[in-house]
Amino acid sequence: MFPLSVCIIAKNEEAHIEECLKRLVPYGFEIVLTDTGSTDQTLAAAAKYTDRIFHFDWCDDFSAARNFCMEKASHNWILSLDCDEYIENLELSALGRCMEQYPDRTGRILIRNRFWQNGETAFEQVRVSRLADRRYFHFAGAVHEQLERRDHTIKAVYDAPVTILHVGYDETEADMQEKCRRNITLLAAQLDREGPDPYLYFQMGQCFRRLGETEKAFESFDAGLSMEVDPSMDYVKTMVESYGYTLLDLKRNREALGLLDLYDVFAHRADYVFLMGLIYMNNGLFDEAIGQFKKASTMEEFSVDGVNSYMANYNIGVIYECTGRLSDASAYYKKCGSYAPALERLKTLL
Repeated sequence: MFPLSVCIIAKNEEAHIEECLKRLVPYGFEIVLTDTGSTDQTLAAAAKYTDRIFHFDWCDDFSAARNFCMEKASHNWILSLDCDEYIENLELSALGRCMEQYPDRTGRILIRNRFWQNGETAFEQVRVSRLADRRYFHFAGAVHEQLERRDHTIKAVYDAPVTILHVGYDETEADMQEKCRRNITLLAAQLDREGPDPYLYFQMGQCFRRLGETEKAFESFDAGLSMEVDPSMDYVKTMVESYGYTLLDLKRNREALGLLDLYDVFAHRADYVFLMGLIYMNNGLFDEAIGQFKKASTMEEFSVDGVNSYMANYNIGVIYECTGRLSDASAYYKKCGSYAPALERLKTLL
């Protein structure tokens, strides 16, 4: 058996648990499941794949549940997953080398979030620390929990050779809103207990955005970015971008131009450059917008699928169409491949 335990917490996950566990079986990992009160067929499905199933009394604290699950594992090395996260790619030999080379660091796995955008399936990718030796690390935070060092020293990370498909955003709108409201309650309680924290403000802002409560999202992002943050952290990059999109949603287009002050810090990934293109576009600065979209289309580092390809080209096409350059617009729409909005515009132009 490979010396790693996959630890999963679950509650009423019959729609996802079997696919999650089935994809783990070929790797020979120990699978440890902690259930927090399922009333559906989650436990029956899980029992087909593991006998390491435990119960944890839910206490509104995801870290407490994850730490309990880690304690039940036979191995010190832990990969923590959710039921709606499925292995897409895992290089077992490379994973073993990482465990030998970085015993006291956390491994960041690549999570591809699947969601709907403009009636089509889209993807966003982010790296999250989920692989660690429990002798050095534990989870902290009641919701959107993070691995932290037990000795409270600075956490060092590396990119682990693991890619996960996250299908949780396939939920109904009602389920998503319920989850967001639950998380806001837990995050607010943690802020009350522990005081201001940029990561908690970021997560609250993301929840408010999904609920369509744009002004509250702005207040949360603004509070987080007013604190000292590390611009190399993935969540900080996303918070800056979400802040910009929130300003555009609020029609505060001129104010959004202020993000230019951060250009040298954040313009190394396509998402920020694409956002700046939208900000220029919404301010009527079309030449500048085209320049940013063209730059984004040449960049390799990105989070949201399309910002460095079809979405950037589509917006260039929109600008050209709106300014009467119809042949150029058609050329850029054609670069978008099967992107439905671009096909619709092409149909109209032709």
